Amino acid sequence: MEYADNGVTLSNEFERSNALSSSPKCSSLTRHPELWFIDGSVILQADTTIFRVHASILSLHSGFFRDMFSLPGPSDPSSSRKVGVNMNEELDGCPLVLLHDKSDDLASLLKALYYAGPNFGDNDAQDFRVVSGILRLASKYLVDSLRDKALSHLQKAWPPTLAGWDAREDRSRSYDSDLDPPNPIYPSAIDVINLAREVNAPTLLPAAFYDLSRQPFSQIFSHRTALSLPDLQNLALGKESSQHAVTSLIQSLGTSPQPTSPPPTYNYNSHRRKHSAGSRLCVSAAACRKDFSELVDLATQHYLMDRERGYADPLYVAEELGQLKSVEFSECEACAKTLEMWAARERERIWHMIPLWFRLER
Repeated sequence: MEYADNGVTLSNEFERSNALSSSPKCSSLTRHPELWFIDGSVILQADTTIFRVHASILSLHSGFFRDMFSLPGPSDPSSSRKVGVNMNEELDGCPLVLLHDKSDDLASLLKALYYAGPNFGDNDAQDFRVVSGILRLASKYLVDSLRDKALSHLQKAWPPTLAGWDAREDRSRSYDSDLDPPNPIYPSAIDVINLAREVNAPTLLPAAFYDLSRQPFSQIFSHRTALSLPDLQNLALGKESSQHAVTSLIQSLGTSPQPTSPPPTYNYNSHRRKHSAGSRLCVSAAACRKDFSELVDLATQHYLMDRERGYADPLYVAEELGQLKSVEFSECEACAKTLEMWAARERERIWHMIPLWFRLER
């Protein structure tokens, strides 16, 4: 959105005052076209954009501004030092508050305050720019309600639960399938990690680190922004642990068969198994173990040697293995159910290990 006056002829009420037009400093400022209220009682400046808003509205929502406006007036030289902003100037008869923020971030915050809350999108890169700006300033200026709403929205894409992660991945795969070549819907996890560190939002970190660990380092290092050195070290350690987890996952599949309920198997039509409907026991343990061994070999070749999709994504590998047999169509219902339960347990275990892999629990 353009914030310039766009050459529109303003009414007398909106014409620049003598102070605004005569001061060299003020002549370079641009009024925000939407957030300039003629009855506003305070003017906020961010970059070269100015916003005339109401001190009462800011005080109602923001603990920071509530405290600031309760301090002595602009004539007191100590007031600006106490709050970290400059309130010793006036513009159009209103106190001028100089904020060290991006103008588009401030605009997003003010729009959310004035226009019945934030209107978030679908967590794509463009939406992230708006949400991150609101979260950044809501945290800085103690607008708790907006901070909570922004965090809740971001957690749909960077969830703290496995169920949330699965919903996120389902949406991502659906989005990718409509594009050629595939293009991720979500912004870079690097930006999410940096934002989470900046605003103290640790709930976003496990999903963001895990998502980033699935990318090769060549792609990570080519991003326009970078992680801090400590987070880069955490990423490297976690990425290594995640890849080892795929190997351990396949190995555990090969060492956990039970005689009465053997581990998951893959059907190569090398034999036929008979079972009773609803049977809880494998009726052909030897045949299932043979198929199971073939499944381990297949997974080793696919994920570890060929390094196909999933070799750095143990949650995906466990999900894939768990879906190789359907209870409805499997020739051995007991083995199919065992496979599903094994995969579900492993995925829960992996999810709870993620904060440890990336050294996030310190």
